[in-house]
Amino acid sequence: MSPLEPLLAVDGLVVSYAGFRAIDGFSMTLGPGETRVLIGPNGAGKSTLCDAIIGRVRPTEGRILWKGRDIVRLDEAGRVALGICRKFQAPGVLAGLTVAENIGLAACRTRSWWKALRSRRPTDRPQIVDEVLEMIGLELQRDVPAGALSHGEKQWLEIGMVVATGGELLLLDEPTAGMGPQETRRTAELLRFLGRERAILVIDHDMAFVEQLDCPVTVMHQGRFLAQGTLAQMRADPAVAEVYLGQAA
Repeated sequence: MSPLEPLLAVDGLVVSYAGFRAIDGFSMTLGPGETRVLIGPNGAGKSTLCDAIIGRVRPTEGRILWKGRDIVRLDEAGRVALGICRKFQAPGVLAGLTVAENIGLAACRTRSWWKALRSRRPTDRPQIVDEVLEMIGLELQRDVPAGALSHGEKQWLEIGMVVATGGELLLLDEPTAGMGPQETRRTAELLRFLGRERAILVIDHDMAFVEQLDCPVTVMHQGRFLAQGTLAQMRADPAVAEVYLGQAA
């Protein structure tokens, strides 16, 4: 990958369901170490775009380029192996395992999940577990079952699990869903820290949270690219205000 080449490029992407275009010719790029927020009204196609990037749905047209390579035909496991990892809106932690075991499982290089679970030592990279626990602020809860965590702590744990995979691009779908103001602020701080060394694409609709991230914003509408810029620029854009921000207000 050349220094000027984007880490991720979505080019003319179309995703159709029975003739309905959930994604309709959408294009965007994301550079190495760049944090971007994707916003838009319900049904704009944000989650479908993430599904396409991670490989859960197959586009009917267009390309998804990772470091210049078209990965449209690569399956989800193959994309995770390349360094693309996703966190969904609802926490997907393993409730019966401890916090440290959840992170260790995500960090396991062998991917022999059943062996890791049976041995109760789900990692061959213990140093990564310690680093991630400190990063997400759950060092004191390392031996607590994940099911006993608060909602916000589960969200942070799953972000930590995504980080533990070593991915270069983190796709985060509404990481502050269900959080209060203090938890939201802490999440913004965490993502700003994580963004120093990896690219992050965040889907969210909480404008207070987006403002705290202080990063470029891309707006989707009806599966299409609508606008891009700072949050202040998007707030001042009449087209954006009409389809999204004005409606939210």
